[in-house]
Amino acid sequence: MKTYVIVGAGGRALGMFAKPIAAELKDCAKLAGVFDVNPVRANILSEQAGGVRVFDDFDAMIRETKPDAVIVTTPDSLHHDYIIRALEAGCDAISEKPMTTDAEKCRAIIEAEKRTGKKVIVTFNCRYMPYVVRIKELLKEGTIGDVLHVSLNWSLDTKHGADYFRRWHRHMKNSGGLLIHKSTHHFDMVNWWLDDEPETVYANGSRLFYGATRAERGKTCSTCSHTQTCEFYYDVSANAFTKSFYKDAEKHDGYHRDQCVFGDDIDIYDTMSLSVQYAKGTQMSYSLNAYSPYEGWKATFVGTKGRIEAEESHSGFSLQDPNNYIRIFNARGELITVQSRKASGGHGGGDERLRRMIFAGDVSDPLGQMAGSRAGSMSLLIGAAANISIGSGKQVRIDELLRESVPN
Repeated sequence: MKTYVIVGAGGRALGMFAKPIAAELKDCAKLAGVFDVNPVRANILSEQAGGVRVFDDFDAMIRETKPDAVIVTTPDSLHHDYIIRALEAGCDAISEKPMTTDAEKCRAIIEAEKRTGKKVIVTFNCRYMPYVVRIKELLKEGTIGDVLHVSLNWSLDTKHGADYFRRWHRHMKNSGGLLIHKSTHHFDMVNWWLDDEPETVYANGSRLFYGATRAERGKTCSTCSHTQTCEFYYDVSANAFTKSFYKDAEKHDGYHRDQCVFGDDIDIYDTMSLSVQYAKGTQMSYSLNAYSPYEGWKATFVGTKGRIEAEESHSGFSLQDPNNYIRIFNARGELITVQSRKASGGHGGGDERLRRMIFAGDVSDPLGQMAGSRAGSMSLLIGAAANISIGSGKQVRIDELLRESVPN
């Protein structure tokens, strides 16, 4: 049985790791400690995860518990610090996506992993969703031959999408923007589907919907004078969890969970598109917006022997259908429809399967779902390159961000 500790006591840490380790995984994993700068959230996590010990010092937690691995669930910009400190302390690191937020921090993680001999796991749960897995299998089987072009369009609705603009994610310095915090999921899906790595990125990005786009705005929802008329009003005290986990914890670190989505301090994009060239020649076009009436994604693959179309809804009318569908158009002009039953559980059934593979080790991995630092790098660097491209108006090479030599 391996021992784990958590740094960063957020909602994801609680639901994805702490509670499941204390319950469904207790026979194969032990949670020995949690550290967070906010004692309120750390203590709530402890209470809901079987009374795990709370620490007010990360290094003391490592010294006293001697864990096999550190689970890193802090805000994204701090991932690299705790990953590297874990590796240098002789522990493996299990990081929430994204692995980090820019190329410099990415290089530091890779160097530390090589220097210490310890390993980094990045928790890309999309790789474990049965629907996403079925697409991977079809591509791997050569159903449409060599894939020449991929189009992936992702929409966040005005419930989920808006939430990134009222939390810590609203600042580039914290999250790297949605092209890193959110899109790293999507880029990793494509990288994994194609079994390929990106070479160049060109991107556009704008803030068109959120931010200082309307005069009627405030600092936080709880102190705003427009609560009766604003469709984005969010009551952080509406349920016991958000009140205790966030509202009651404000006094300790000054973090407000209900910041105004139209605040003039927001500097991340809400509308993004990019083009990626892959090493094997495949091209990808990608778009993301954070203000759609419904949420979901659509993917199209065009290959030498046909075309695959797939889509998944996360909100909206199509949720009534208990199945997902994959449409295959072969070279003979035939349409073949593959029906996939929607899986239950977090992230389309991906969370539970990911936990079993990481903590229980009783799930085989023929498709290479377990992701390490290389996969973590390739996904976040598409986003990092996109951010650079938006600022410069130029195409960006991934190998230049990694400072890798290009073969002649």
